[in-house]
Amino acid sequence: MAVNLVNVENVSKVYGTRALLDGISLGVSEGDRIGVVGRNGDGKTTLIRMLAKLEDADTGRVTHSGGLRMGVLTQHDSLDSTATVRHEVIRDLADHEWAGNAKIRDVLTGLFGGLDLPGFPQGLDTVIGPLSGGERRRIALAKLLIDEQDLIVLDEPTNHLDVEGIAWLARHLQTRRSALVCVTHDRWFLDQVCTRMWDVQRGDVHEYEGGYSDYVFARAERERIAATEEVKRQNLVRKELAWLRRGAPARTSKPRFRVEAANELIKDVPPPRDTSELMKFASSRLGRTVFDLEDVSVQAGPKTLLKHVTWHLGPGDRIGLVGVNGAGKTSLLRAMAEAARTEGETQPAAGRVVVGKTVKLAYLSQEVGELDPNLRVLEAVQRVRERVDLGKGREMTAGQLCETFGFNKEKQWTPVGDLSGGERRRLQLLRLLMDEPNVLFLDEPTNDLDIETLNQLEDVLDGWPGSMIVISHDRFFVERTTDRVFALLGDKTLRMLPRGIDEYLERRAGMEEAAAASAPAAVQKPAPEKSAADQRAAKKELQKVERQLDKISERESKLHTQIADNATDFEKVAKLDAELRELAGEREELELRWLELAEDA
Repeated sequence: MAVNLVNVENVSKVYGTRALLDGISLGVSEGDRIGVVGRNGDGKTTLIRMLAKLEDADTGRVTHSGGLRMGVLTQHDSLDSTATVRHEVIRDLADHEWAGNAKIRDVLTGLFGGLDLPGFPQGLDTVIGPLSGGERRRIALAKLLIDEQDLIVLDEPTNHLDVEGIAWLARHLQTRRSALVCVTHDRWFLDQVCTRMWDVQRGDVHEYEGGYSDYVFARAERERIAATEEVKRQNLVRKELAWLRRGAPARTSKPRFRVEAANELIKDVPPPRDTSELMKFASSRLGRTVFDLEDVSVQAGPKTLLKHVTWHLGPGDRIGLVGVNGAGKTSLLRAMAEAARTEGETQPAAGRVVVGKTVKLAYLSQEVGELDPNLRVLEAVQRVRERVDLGKGREMTAGQLCETFGFNKEKQWTPVGDLSGGERRRLQLLRLLMDEPNVLFLDEPTNDLDIETLNQLEDVLDGWPGSMIVISHDRFFVERTTDRVFALLGDKTLRMLPRGIDEYLERRAGMEEAAAASAPAAVQKPAPEKSAADQRAAKKELQKVERQLDKISERESKLHTQIADNATDFEKVAKLDAELRELAGEREELELRWLELAEDA
């Protein structure tokens, strides 16, 4: 029988006149892996701080088992700013001691990309004081993971980690024996790591078995039975449920919670977006040319990030852009945005960016733009526009869109200066959409957004007719809102990845293995370079293959819909399924050809 590690008994916490937590009773046992979700401000961080005894409850009590070893990652680290990374993480261990420890090697490589901490000016001997908040957070996480604990409590552990770092952390936590309580907005991470969920809502905590997917199924069923939630929120939950059920079948390895009930809930829910219809609408708004990059090179200071990139962003394209930190994702967007702002007059270091005449670009950067702090939220939105056309006949007033993004009627009259970082981020995105752009560049749009707000943003983007590029470390958001993934692998090239982020992680792992294997080897003769004519021919065929892959994706989407619509007609389903399998074979051949051409190009 599992040993109980922490008991939370009838705990309440009040701030001002608001009860954040009201009579909560919970427990954490050995082997538990608990994900904590809920809206920003509903008490997730307060709950885990009280669970860790970093904050006292107003009423009730929290008890720990005797000798409990607990590691806690909070939003603010307690690192000594005058110390070095070596002192905080490895302490007094000699080099041969820590280098011979497999766990320490794994943590340093997983969180920093190597034992010598590439990216830190003096490696392990870098002084912590001048480092950025993201770098300090990774150091605090490494310090925690190197120790042995009975219970690990993590508050937003994936912040400031890239896609590879998040994937490594998920694998690492899966293999640890420690119990885990984790607050995060990263839904893919929750699905990989957690076996139970705590949903903090309006002073109460609802418990669910399974990871994030199971939680969505169970919550949709609970809301259907209770029938007490407002219609809009219920529809959003059902829409995300439909996405999860129709997505990759192996999205989580855990058993599904009431799968039949979940299927019944979504039988009438259409796919998240009608790609063909949106492409037609986007073409009518944008014409044939959106952005064409011709032999472009991008630099940051003296450093060349991308070389000889030829790429086409067409009307209605929804692109996810992933890559190692520093590979040039943000620099590429900035170069394209600058060409659009100056109507093609400002060009990158080499090559040419052609911008369509009808392009109206909205660029959400990682920096939150400054607004008059005395403006009310609604006023800040209305100064852009009173009403917005969201496409497909959908129109919203400024107040309605504010509500969609979590600003209720009371919050709409809050001064901008009183908003939190996450709320300012939401307001910035809201103002961009209010300006009715037809091209969106979103650089880390999920920063500081809770899961419910992410659902609402995804719902708005589902019907948004235009071209879009998303840079994000939130794998779920990229897969949910985009149709194709391109990657910057750190070799100054831009590549399409037919299998998305899974392929990106495989390629990065392969590159690291190859680098490790070749390090001690003798220098080999370089392979002969392709002629310019061969490269041009390869690029041309590459674009043709990409268009064929797009058509196959559209046909597969239609076939899935037809199969769902004709579920009781077994003969028709069999024919549709046969066509689906044939398309899968074509896709595999095209993907192999794409990989060959990518090397030649």
